[in-house]
Amino acid sequence: MRKLIMDKMAMQRALTRITYEIIERNKGIKDLMIIGIKTRGVYLAKRIAKRLDRLEKAKVPVTSLDVTKYRDDIDHDSSHKDPNVVPDNKSVSIEKKNVVLVDDVLYTGRTVKAALSALSELGRPRTVRLAVLVDRGHRELPIRADFVGKNIPSSRKERIRVSVMEKDHRDAVEIIH
Repeated sequence: MRKLIMDKMAMQRALTRITYEIIERNKGIKDLMIIGIKTRGVYLAKRIAKRLDRLEKAKVPVTSLDVTKYRDDIDHDSSHKDPNVVPDNKSVSIEKKNVVLVDDVLYTGRTVKAALSALSELGRPRTVRLAVLVDRGHRELPIRADFVGKNIPSSRKERIRVSVMEKDHRDAVEIIH
């Protein structure tokens, strides 16, 4: 059974609110960089970057990060033994930047832990903040989001599915029982 939690308009409002909060916390967009955690975090990061561009009339670097190699909760086969991590845009530096990591759902915190490990190999940012569309609770690690679109209390038996137009041909957040 599925229950719609956020439709397209609710997602747009949440991302707009997160964008304004990022501007306020950063006191503008100076030295700001947005990094989307693959897969759906990348699409959300690009949407936030577009909103920042419209509001502040300046481009904010945006790239993606694949953290699969850094996950401690999945089995790694021999193809994942190489610990090198490279953002999609290799020319982007995180040195002394105010980085905002973007992901779709914050659950146990293990994806964010992996992203922080990956970032440590790319340089030393000034700050790292976390923006998520959905925080569902049930943390296993002491990680919290700085910017949250919606808190959705859920049981461990339930799943949260975020769909984005760019990949899933619709925008929605559903809870699946």
